[in-house]
Amino acid sequence: MTKDVIALTPKMPDIRTLLAGLYAGGPGLGVDSVAEGAVVQLCAADGRPLVSVEAPILVQVPGETERLLGAGSASAPVWWTEARATTAVAEAGALAGSFAGRLVAVLGGVVWPPEAAATDVVPLTTDVTAVPVPVTGVPAVDVLTTSTAVVIQDRPLVPLTSWLADALRAATAADRSLQIVTPPTSRLTLPTRTALRGLPNRWVVQDPEGGGYYDGLSGARLHWQGGTFAPVDDASVAQPFTAVSDAGERQLIVSLRTQHPATDRLVLGHALETVWQHLTGAPPAGWSTAEPVNVPWSTRQLTDLARGRAPRPTWLTVVGRPNRPALAAFHISRTHAGVEEDITLTVGYGSGEDPPLETLEHLAQVLGVEHGLATMLVSLRPGRRDLTVPPRFQAPPIPVSYTVGHAHHHLGDGTDPNTWDAVRQLST
Repeated sequence: MTKDVIALTPKMPDIRTLLAGLYAGGPGLGVDSVAEGAVVQLCAADGRPLVSVEAPILVQVPGETERLLGAGSASAPVWWTEARATTAVAEAGALAGSFAGRLVAVLGGVVWPPEAAATDVVPLTTDVTAVPVPVTGVPAVDVLTTSTAVVIQDRPLVPLTSWLADALRAATAADRSLQIVTPPTSRLTLPTRTALRGLPNRWVVQDPEGGGYYDGLSGARLHWQGGTFAPVDDASVAQPFTAVSDAGERQLIVSLRTQHPATDRLVLGHALETVWQHLTGAPPAGWSTAEPVNVPWSTRQLTDLARGRAPRPTWLTVVGRPNRPALAAFHISRTHAGVEEDITLTVGYGSGEDPPLETLEHLAQVLGVEHGLATMLVSLRPGRRDLTVPPRFQAPPIPVSYTVGHAHHHLGDGTDPNTWDAVRQLST
């Protein structure tokens, strides 16, 4: 039974419709709210949360629902209402499906995944008094120990939703690791992959061959020990992780840093917009602080957000149009010198599609003259055109060019790993 269910509707669910959906469990269940009202919960009679529903999001970016949910999902603009069922109670998944089905029955639209849709009342037959109360404090967390917050996901693609972003922030604040557990058929989006970068955070993948678990980013075999998933003593690599196939797809990775004086007239995002236009022929499509990316591209709006958060940093996810997969991690921070933009843009190319490497020198010149470029590293790696991350070994990127200030250095075509030595020499 699915744990996450999403209602995609052309109209915004109002309070009355949401309450009608939450009546999926009948009159014996209650309703509560957490996160200052941003999350509504369907609860058992003793207050135990069964289904948590996040506030609806208006997704206005073309192709975003298809990117995260696959073909057949409703196209933007659409209201995205996500429900997450607890894994501790058998009926919770059906309750989430009935909630989403009732919303769609009233407002139109579709339910994801389609097989979860229902409108029947789901009676609670489990004796919840025999189920331990999950004292997690965050709806997305399934298991909480002194060292680790565990999130169980059975989605084909695991995005960095606001659920997961909140779980990561809470875990970090409490000095805990975040570990996401998935079946071997799941993939991660690049933002989720970035969020799990660095131990002790992990992507824990069920190993169908070995009967245990392995790290989806390193391949290390894992087991549950001392309240966390940790490597087994022999430090061996799981066999499924090594099953690599080369379909000829590649990813072009552009990592750049810009510096600007902190003035009232500063508008951020123009460097990223320039790179995007140069490499894809169009500007970015949208931006957000989590996935789904729901806000149409606007340098003014993202600047206002970053200015309102300063001096705290701002992390954003930026996406492109469906015809050319492109996604950027965008970090904005205040420094003693002013304002810095740290950007990593990844663009996907299929077999037979050639990245425009010959135009990189001109791009570097434009960025240096007009957008305060400090450094830019461009590299290539084998990787899926759709930019998703499978639980398999992925070859590291190989540098193509490196720019420091106005000095652009061409290093190769992305096939010689020794070019990393040149990057290290130029960086010193």
